[in-house]
Parts: sequence; structure tokens; C-alpha cells
Amino acid sequence: MKFGSLLLCISFVVVVVLTDAKECTNTPTQLSSHSFRYDLLQSQNETFKTEMFSHYHLTPTDDSAWSNLLPRKMLRQEEDEYGWTMMYRNIKNSKNESGSFLKDVSLHDVRLDPKSFHWRAQQTNLEYLLMLDVDGLTWSFRKAAGLDAPGDAYGGWERPDSELRGHFVGHYLSATAYMWASTHNDTLKAKMSALVSALYDCQQKLGTGYLSAFPSTFFDRFEAVTPVWAPYYTIHKILAGLVDQYKLAGSSQALKMATWMGDYFYDRVRNVIKKYSVERHWKSLNEETGGMNDVLYQLFSITGDSKYLLLAHLFDKPCFLGVLAIQADDISGFHSNTHIPIVVGSQLRYEITGDPLHKEISKFFMDIVNASHSYATGGTSVSEFWQDPKRMATTLQTENEESCTTYNMLKVSRNLFRWTKEVSYADYYERALTNGVLGIQRGTQPGLMIYMLPLGRGVSKAVTYHGWGTPYDSFWCCYGTGVESFSKLGDSIYFQEDGESPALYVTQYISSSVDWKSAGLSLSQKVKPVVSWDQYMHVTFVVSSSKEGMATLNLRIPVWTNSEGAKVSLNGQSLKVPASGNFLSLKQNWKSGDQVTMELPLSIRTEAIKDDRPEYSSLQAILYGPYLLAGHTSKDWSITTQAKTGKWINPIPETHNSHLVTLSQQSGNVSYVLSNKNRTITMEVSPGPGTQEAVAATFRLVTDVSKVRISGPEELIGSQVMVEPFDFPGMLVMQGSGNSLAVQDSSSSDKEASSFRLVAGLDGKPGSVSLRLESKKGCFVYSDQTPKPGMKLKLECDSDASDEKFKQAASFRLRTGMSQYNPMSFVMSGTERNFVLSPLFSLRDETYNVYFNVQT
Repeated sequence: MKFGSLLLCISFVVVVVLTDAKECTNTPTQLSSHSFRYDLLQSQNETFKTEMFSHYHLTPTDDSAWSNLLPRKMLRQEEDEYGWTMMYRNIKNSKNESGSFLKDVSLHDVRLDPKSFHWRAQQTNLEYLLMLDVDGLTWSFRKAAGLDAPGDAYGGWERPDSELRGHFVGHYLSATAYMWASTHNDTLKAKMSALVSALYDCQQKLGTGYLSAFPSTFFDRFEAVTPVWAPYYTIHKILAGLVDQYKLAGSSQALKMATWMGDYFYDRVRNVIKKYSVERHWKSLNEETGGMNDVLYQLFSITGDSKYLLLAHLFDKPCFLGVLAIQADDISGFHSNTHIPIVVGSQLRYEITGDPLHKEISKFFMDIVNASHSYATGGTSVSEFWQDPKRMATTLQTENEESCTTYNMLKVSRNLFRWTKEVSYADYYERALTNGVLGIQRGTQPGLMIYMLPLGRGVSKAVTYHGWGTPYDSFWCCYGTGVESFSKLGDSIYFQEDGESPALYVTQYISSSVDWKSAGLSLSQKVKPVVSWDQYMHVTFVVSSSKEGMATLNLRIPVWTNSEGAKVSLNGQSLKVPASGNFLSLKQNWKSGDQVTMELPLSIRTEAIKDDRPEYSSLQAILYGPYLLAGHTSKDWSITTQAKTGKWINPIPETHNSHLVTLSQQSGNVSYVLSNKNRTITMEVSPGPGTQEAVAATFRLVTDVSKVRISGPEELIGSQVMVEPFDFPGMLVMQGSGNSLAVQDSSSSDKEASSFRLVAGLDGKPGSVSLRLESKKGCFVYSDQTPKPGMKLKLECDSDASDEKFKQAASFRLRTGMSQYNPMSFVMSGTERNFVLSPLFSLRDETYNVYFNVQT
């Protein structure tokens, strides 16, 4: 029987098997979680550890049914081994499309615009990569090899007693290769070369080809199916890092190391199968193995050595791929990031062998994740796992969307785009990159990233199980994928098609330049920063030519835009724009100075959560073009918004930022600020930037000249103002019960109680202001003679104007607001209150909602 037919038979058998066994990874759900495993291994509760590990790999799964159909003598003899390997190499489909795939544009040929958000994110990551030192990264590797280890080991998941130690070092090898290709930073090149050399010394000392930060006895435990934390996961990262160092930085030493590692594990797996059976090997794979199949297919592509192809096949996890092969939406309960890399490896298997089954597997996988298991961000997973399909409403919490899963889903989508040229895959890439990757850095602070992207009600990136990590003591799995993601932000903007008339596909609108060598052209792409008050994405391309010849420029018309309102011109001549979800193809003999301009309409739209239960039908996310908007809300509020006729979401004008202020007072060495706390105005210790407390300490001064641009809030001194809390648009600070100050709805309030005059500070100090109530003579906002946290502010009237203590307590330093409206900020009108909407990626510690109960 030919192998292709064998696979089809296996697929049908799996249908029967799945009725009896659901789980592919048959360890208890908690053990599959990286977070839980780390905490368990650090626990001092031996009884609990024994109980958890007592269930390790005991339940039969569909692995056995699959493997029983494989050749029984696999690897028993050299002749069988060679024949089986060659069978795989010869099953190329007669219509193998490998020659028609779009080609990557090398990161060496793409440069991000230094004025772009993407460039700033890349630079922040570069700073972090340069902060880490070779001695700290290789400390455990040197110890495992029996070498002296200078310096200090890093902490977190890289600490010397962590069973996953070394995984981040593999990611670091990949990230530095990507970053060097993207920047050609000489300091980084020297550092990554030193790291490869240090690891080479470790491998040479061991002398077997083995290379890791932990001893090879971890694989004895793995092969004996006893508890150990995913050693192949770490080996995959190291192997992939070495391969990337070869492919992107030209390190022949790294390739030599990778192939020696491949040889070592080829022999290791072969011995397991010889000693036991192939079923035993499949059983041991019920632990996270990362993308071992993917990197081994890469090694085969580079070297042509068939043993890497064979070994890659042995890491294709059949019990998971079998579910997809029969097109069953049955991935619920699987650990997401264990299995997405297996699909990525399966994609490379298709490219190498032409086996159409593996093309269909990845297409179906992408379809079901998008249709049933993804959020409006494009991300997937809750607490690292897939839950029931189309039941996403009850998964919203702080531990949504593991960053690793988004990193790997981007790989799946870019490969599908390269094969099909379908705009939908490029649209997905844009959504997941923008909303699921760019916001996992904490602003421009190097080495501060998150593990999970929370999507529940009133959540914050800072308030999760892990919170923000630290540069030297976290090193979670998502730190590894994070440093890779921010090192290759120039990836997947452009793809190329060679031939007599080469073609370039522009799939992402990111300010950048590309050296299109095959066409003899350079292309500069400038994207004007998107704002809420100009609802178009403006893109300009300028061509430079070094040779004559026909070439085609293909421009994506995204699904989120209205193609009827879109405008595209070539050298001032208007062009017909195809329907959204297609490419606009421009074929001509390009010359230097040619210019293409695009205006793509952006609009507000809502998108229902993927949940087919009627009670959740109104749960909606709000998007502006490709940008997911999050509402500034407190975790204690249940939000209902009534979408009425007319505009219920309005842009925040550019001028509003100049009216944002923070009012502070100094008491000794402590600075205090006015803050909106539970809709009462209090004094609080001055917070750090980017925090929820900074939001609460920011107010907008609403005046009759609020539409006029001013250089700073000091220009409003002397003006009549109303004071609006930053995240409570439409509400005002006013006199409450007695003389206290409260935040109330402006539509139902007494205007006289909310009108103040901003005057020069009573204390007479430069930069000082006071707020005087207009409706009552001599009434000023007053703190107290000695401010303290939580103290309520009040109105003090008819006080002795000559009292120095009164003057001091009624005077505040006026400064620019601690928070600012993002240029893409909107106000959403609700039945209970209004909300500021900002792009999710721009938020740091602020609390927010991604989904709202939208009643239409």
C-alpha cells in the first residue's frame, strides 16, 4: 500500500478511536500548563507533587491505534530504515505546488521606518537583547558540560534548578539572528557570535553531540515515561536558534552544532524504537515537544540528509494531526501551544513532500481556530488551553491569549498565505500582530513583557497571574517568543514572486523600505499615523529603480475597508480599486520617482464574540479598521451600551490632549495628586506613568475654547472651566453633599455646581493654580493643611484670604496630564455612562474591557 493511501486509511480509523479516547496529551490538564508545572516543581508539598505525578501517562490514547498501522519493523534494520525513509521522499504529489509558493523577502532587505511604532518596539527589544550577557545565558550550559561557569545564573525559568532551563537561550539565538538581519547592529553580532562559540565549547566538552543546560538524564526520564518538564521543548528552541544563526547570520559553526545535535537525537529515538517499539516512542511524545518536527524538516531541507526527514516524521504527532485530517473540530481540551507548532511542522512537511493531506490539515486547523476558538484580537487559548468551540463568552478572564500561541499562529497564517495568496490570511496576520503582539511590551521599557493578554471585564495587563515580567528573573516561554516577535517585525510585510516579470506582494501596511533585488527596485512605504478624526489609512509608496523591466506591485485591499470609498492613484492618475479582500495589481515598467498613494477608509464596527448561545449574542468587541479598541473601565462595572440611531462612537479631537491636566501638591518629600477614586475626589500619592492610578489622576479642563489648540494648559488660567475625569467622559467634578467633591453625570447636574474659574495660585508661586467655584463667592477647592493618601477634597468658602495655610491648601501645581488620549481614541456613548476607547495595544497597566454588551 502506498503511504498516501495508508494515511487516508489511518484517518478513517481515527474516527472510531476518537469515540473512546479524547485527550491526545493524556497528562492531567494542570500538568500540561507551563505555569502550573513551574509552580509544582518549586512546591515544597511533596504529597501534592506525588499525587499530581501519579497520573502521569497512564491513560491509553488514540496514539496506539495510529502507531499500530505504521510499519512494524520501522528502524529494526538499516535496510528497512532506508526503504521507509526513501518511501517518504518519493511520495511527492504529481501536482506539487512547491515551485509556485511565494518567497520570503529576507529581513536583510527590509528596514522599518525610525518614526514608526513598529521601529520603536523593535528598538526596545534590541536594547533588551543587548542587556543580557553571554555568561549569564550560558551559566547552566557550562555547568551541565562540566566547564567553569563565570558570572551568575539568571533567575525565573532559567534558574539552575528549573527543568526548562536553556529554552530562552535557544529563543535568544533566534531573536538575535532576526534582529541582526533587521538592523546589522555590530554589537549584537559580536554578542551572538560569542554565544554560539560558548555553546560550541560546551558541546565539544560533552563530545556526543548533546547540547543543553540540563543533563541528558532528563531524556532517560522522558523515554521511561516518568515525570520531567518537556526536555524536547527546550531542545527544539536550541536547535531552531542554531539553524536561524546559520540561515540569517551565516554561521557554519551553528549549522555544524545543529546537525551534530540532530544526529544525537536520531540515534536516541532509534534506540527507543529498537528497544521497545514505535508505540513507546509515540507514548513518550505525550509531553510538550515544541516544534521538533519543524526544525528537523528544516535540517533536512538544508542538508538533504534523509535521517532528519525520518526523525521529523517521528515527531509529527499523529493523534493530533489525525483529528485535523478527518476535519473534526475536536481540539477542545488540548494545550494550545503544545500543538500549534506541530501544525507548523506539518506545513513544512507539505512543502517538502507535496503531500496534500498536510496542506488540508493546516487549512482546516486555521479555519476552526478562527471560527470557533479565537478572540477579536486574533489570539486564542484560555489558561493555555482550547475550550469548547463557540463558547468563548464564558472564557473571558485575566489568563486569556497566551502570547506564545499568537506567535505560532502567525507562522501558520503566513505559510497559508504564501501557498494561496488569499488576502484573508494576510488580514489575520495583521490583526494578530497588531492586537496580540505589539501590546505585550510595557511601553518602551526593555525586558518588561507579559505572559497572557487578559480579555475579561475590567482587566489589566498588570493584574494577571504573572503580571509584567522583569528583565532578569522571568524568562517565561512567552519571553522567548516575545524577543523573537519583536526582532522580526519586518517579516511578512512583503513577499515576492520571481520570474521574467517579478511580482511583489505588499501584505502589511507598516512604514518601511524594501530592497527588491530581483526586480532591481527599491520601495519606500510610508503610513501616516492613523487617528480617530481622519478616518482613513494613508499609505504612500515611492519607487527607486536601478534597472528597466516589467514588474508587478500587488497591494492588499483589506477586508476591513470599504473598497468603494477607497482611493488609489499612480503618479496622480486614479485607479480602479477591486473589492475588499483582493489585491490591486499594478504591472508596468517602473522608474525612479513613481509614486502610488492609497486612502483606505477606516470605520467603527462591532464583532460578536464566538459564542452561539443566544444569551451572549449581544457581547461585542469594537474595532476601528484592524485596531481593537478597549474601553477604559473599572473591574467593578458591568457595562451596557445602547447603540441608537446616529453616531454612538465619536472621535476625540486632537485638541483634547492639550486640555489634560494633573493637579498636585507637595508635602515634605511626598508629591500628592488629585484623583478620581470611586467617583470621589481624593488626594493620592503621585503614581507612575502608564498605570490605572495615573489615569485616575488625569482630568480634562472643559472650556468654551476647548476646540482651540493651545500649547499647554497654563493658557487656560483665567478661564471658566469644568473638570472632566479622563476615563469618565461626559461626567464632571462638582460640589456634592455638603462641601465634598464628587463625579456626577453632567446631563443631570447643576451647572452652577460644576463651573470653576482657573486662577493663579493663591500661594503666589510660579506654576501654581487654584480652582474657584463660580457660583459662590470665595469658595475654593481645598485639600487640607497636611495632605495624606485617601483624604477627600472639599470646597472651603469664606476663609481668611490672608491665611497662609489656607492659601497653601487651595493651591495646586498645574502640569500636563499623566495620561494622554491615544490618537486613535474615541468616546462611546452608553446608557449608564460614556467610555473612552483606545487601541488595546497602547494600554499598559490601565483597566479595560475588550467586550461590551451592545444593545441595538
